[in-house]
Amino acid sequence: MHLMILGCRGIPARHGGFETFTEDLAHFLVARGHEVTVYCQIDAHREPSEDEWEGIRRVNIPAPIHPLGTIQFDWISTRHASRQPGVVLTLGYNTAILGFLYRLRGVPNVMNMDGIEWKRAKWSRPQRLWLRFNEWAGARLANHLIADHPEIAIHLERHTTPKKITMIPYGADLVNELSAAPLARFGLRSKEYYTLIARPEPENSVLEIVQGHAASGINTPLVVLGDYTGQANEYKRAVQQAAGPNVRFTGAIYDRQVVGALRFHARAYLHGHQVGGTNPSLVEALAAGNAIIAHDNRFSRWVARDAALYFDGPEKLSEIFRFLENAPQKLAELEWNSSRRHLERFTQQKVLPAYEALLLQYESKAMGVRRRHLQTPSLPAESGPRKLPSEPIKVKME
Repeated sequence: MHLMILGCRGIPARHGGFETFTEDLAHFLVARGHEVTVYCQIDAHREPSEDEWEGIRRVNIPAPIHPLGTIQFDWISTRHASRQPGVVLTLGYNTAILGFLYRLRGVPNVMNMDGIEWKRAKWSRPQRLWLRFNEWAGARLANHLIADHPEIAIHLERHTTPKKITMIPYGADLVNELSAAPLARFGLRSKEYYTLIARPEPENSVLEIVQGHAASGINTPLVVLGDYTGQANEYKRAVQQAAGPNVRFTGAIYDRQVVGALRFHARAYLHGHQVGGTNPSLVEALAAGNAIIAHDNRFSRWVARDAALYFDGPEKLSEIFRFLENAPQKLAELEWNSSRRHLERFTQQKVLPAYEALLLQYESKAMGVRRRHLQTPSLPAESGPRKLPSEPIKVKME
């Protein structure tokens, strides 16, 4: 099978969940003997090119990093992919209308519909209308839809039939042990800090989490990963102003070993995402056996279940922080539940083969594409399972 992956910024992963997933899936498929091409968005001032990274073909397309630049990148990528033999996996529906090219040329397109993107607070009204339109278009133009959460599958049924939808969540590798050495760089000690890994956006509850930590009065630091530079951004500025003296901003970190260590050794992982389906960062916290404190919504509750304590605002969160300061048995219980939930539903051994099996169903259709569309064009000049500990004593939060 030749798989073409579009919709992420590229590999190696340096941005978010889609990029990490792309890297993991591509490595898995290449090891299984498949060919994988990933379309990568590069600096607008560079020249278009193709290369190979760890056995994965990369098509590097220059485009500006802003919404219109992303549309440009997606358009060039779609035109290029639609003229090649293979199966397309599109991540996200932000420019799903471009999928008409795959329909015209008989190229199978499987689309991961991600979350309910148009509900994000950062979008203007015209942008939300564009995203809602593309959600509708993606559901109709794609050959098959992947929902990463049961609630997303239900949401998509308003646009198409259930038989066109397959629910496959994200997965993560087991983490049994990680060196604590990277913590020294930040002046931290294992199990003596909380971690928040999220983009600084309102629907990720970053402001509420920082406010809740400040109101709790605890001395245990809250470590916030993410880019909070650029004072022109009002939300970033509000987060920094609300932060108490024990909040530490590390900046954006793309080294997966460092991020993994900060997550693995945290007393608990904070997850404030309100919009979307199965968030990869939450799955990685389960895989690391973290105790979790999550925003109370239908998406997080299905993923974490009893591996988390849930908050719906700063007051409830500050109460949780104070409770956990002197509740080692509760923390042990949450950690055990995280490990169990990960093994139950979110291992890569379950997720990645499920993607492979679904994509292979469309390989025969890809082989039937008319010969005139199988010519490869030149790039356009346009810019082992974890052993669970014995179950701890259950402790109720008062």
